[in-house]
Amino acid sequence: MTLAFTSCVVALFILAAIGAPLALSMIVSAVVYLAVKGQDLGLAAEQIIQGLYDSFLILAVPLFIVAANIMNAGTISDRLLQFCVVLVGRFRGGLGYVNVVSNMIFAGMSGSAVADAVGLGKIIIGMMVKDKRYSPGYAAAITAAASTIGPIIPPSIPMVMYALVSDTSIGYLFLGGILPGILMGVVLMVLNYRIATQRGFPVEDSVPLSELPGLTKRAFPALMMPVILLFGIYGGATTPTEAAAIAAAYALLLATFFYRAISFKALYGILAESSRATASVGLVIGGALIFNYIVASENIPALVSNSMKGLDVSPLMFLLAINILFLILGCLIDATTIILVIIPLFVPTCRALGIDMVHFGVVAVVNCMIGLITPPYGVLLFVINAITGISLKEMISEIWSFIGVLVVALLIMIFVPDVVLFVPRLFGYGG
Repeated sequence: MTLAFTSCVVALFILAAIGAPLALSMIVSAVVYLAVKGQDLGLAAEQIIQGLYDSFLILAVPLFIVAANIMNAGTISDRLLQFCVVLVGRFRGGLGYVNVVSNMIFAGMSGSAVADAVGLGKIIIGMMVKDKRYSPGYAAAITAAASTIGPIIPPSIPMVMYALVSDTSIGYLFLGGILPGILMGVVLMVLNYRIATQRGFPVEDSVPLSELPGLTKRAFPALMMPVILLFGIYGGATTPTEAAAIAAAYALLLATFFYRAISFKALYGILAESSRATASVGLVIGGALIFNYIVASENIPALVSNSMKGLDVSPLMFLLAINILFLILGCLIDATTIILVIIPLFVPTCRALGIDMVHFGVVAVVNCMIGLITPPYGVLLFVINAITGISLKEMISEIWSFIGVLVVALLIMIFVPDVVLFVPRLFGYGG
């Protein structure tokens, strides 16, 4: 390890330790690297600008953010919840099932776990804790766990980021997330059934099935968004970035003209908030781009790959080992950093070992989403705490069983690659 790279890493850890934003920490530490190595400091800006402007794929990120924010501001979340209450709310612990199913449906629209937690979280948690039918901790925990499905069922902002650093087809990554997202929903509902039976959760008043056609009609335009996205991408009509633009435009038409749920004044606020979120994500991507340049300059991926080859590690053991590493890192750093900075270190090794990059990408993203609910740095726990006021202590006491079943689902994906690859292969994937 060179002096320049050592100085870069030390600067990064010092800045992160004193609470500096991660993106700025990466950029400043990169400048330290260039200074120690005697290179032009302007190279940092050059790498960031070229990386951001040369990738058409990155444009999908702000477009999906806009689409999710428009849907959260409108009445789309309410309509989806009412639709799900009729479908699965009639069983013991019914609102737990409603929570999971509504997140699975909303996942096909937002592409963001935080957007799912904010959009559906406050409403469904309020429904669950009303009249003390469910404990606040349980309501918050199942909401956080169900929100992790958001970036797995397409569209997915984290998968866009993985495609950026690994040069993997975003279309096949989206397809690969369908069955894993459903699997995650199933294991969460099985756990909800078990806990509901043990604790005697209430049986909700049944909504007559005769109301299902009317509620379906109200929710139908929103339910069509995933269909439009998937048909556009896999029918060959649009690229993923163009599909993201269509999603944003469709959400705007629904919320403004069809449902008449937002005014032009509210739209200004939505666009402003989306701009702030995009700038935040863009800074992290920019920091990762210059940091990845440094990693490539130091030839670290090749060193990691060669060291793993020397150990004669099987592909399965390698997958298990790095997923354990990702789970540990998920407790300490955010998912975006893992995807943009840590995962590129292992991509050459995956290719050398013959690991399918779509399989690896989906499994890695699922792992990173589990990290969003693992203490002490569970971003979704902090988000739900902020929007509901439910204490972190209550949430953490309930979250462990949900983490456990999601890890079981992750292991199934690792040991049975067809869970990820079955749908992509139906559409011609040959990996």
